[in-house]
Amino acid sequence: MKNMILFTAVALIVFSSCGEKKPLSPHETSNGQNIAVRYGRPYKKGRIIFGSLIPYGKVYRCGADSATTVTFDKDAVFGGKPVKAGTYTLFVIPNEQSWTIILNSQLGQWGAFDYDKYKDKDILHVDVPVKKLDAPVDQLTISLPASAMIIEWDDVQVSVPVSFS
Repeated sequence: MKNMILFTAVALIVFSSCGEKKPLSPHETSNGQNIAVRYGRPYKKGRIIFGSLIPYGKVYRCGADSATTVTFDKDAVFGGKPVKAGTYTLFVIPNEQSWTIILNSQLGQWGAFDYDKYKDKDILHVDVPVKKLDAPVDQLTISLPASAMIIEWDDVQVSVPVSFS
């Protein structure tokens, strides 16, 4: 009887963890006034990030593991375009001179693997210029100073203007 209970307990533990996707990178929530971004924070680890690890012209989840989410507590203007209060998935298409920033209404995506299946749920695309940094940023960082969302990693920075009505 003891063996049966032990076997059942071990089986429950093993099977309950099989379906989980565990984060491989640390996760963080950046908070600003009326906006929050939840994302995985991968490290550079000496690699060339943009144009190599993350190819130019391809959709990227802008983080690690599950796709990054942006929550607006109030209606906003994001990159010059209106967006309703709510939570959205954030994707980017990096290029050498500019990035396309995408907000998508399909939540719960893992990476950008199924982006094509849900791209009809894009609510906006915004193009922003790339600024080259003098010193590389080792870990992907998304900050929310007043009136912007700033993404920095490797030797790249992009800034998306954000305002609230």
